Amino acid sequence: MSYDENNIFARILRGEIPCDKVHENDHALAFRDIAPKAPTHVLVIPKGRYGTLHEFAEKGSDTELAAWVRAMAAVAQAEGVVEDGYRTTCNNGRHGNQEVPHLHMHIVGGRQLGSAPRG
Repeated sequence: MSYDENNIFARILRGEIPCDKVHENDHALAFRDIAPKAPTHVLVIPKGRYGTLHEFAEKGSDTELAAWVRAMAAVAQAEGVVEDGYRTTCNNGRHGNQEVPHLHMHIVGGRQLGSAPRG
């Protein structure tokens, strides 16, 4: 999946499209999903030009990777879903049903969620 400079998340990062920001650090931005699947549904994106998790793991700096993971933990804490639990989902590529070609993690919680793959 090639990176599209005009994808919606790139446009949000450039300030061209507003978002309901939940958290931000030097390397990540978190904002509410526009079509939430649960009371808490927040997207956490790196600020760099990374299309997939694989690309970010290969090319992202240790600082960027740590900041992204810490942003996810900060969102879960701020949203009050740590104690009861939450789901993280990252769709990658065509077969993973990734819709926006900018890496993003879904933080979903706030209620009992349906079944997920075990493991």
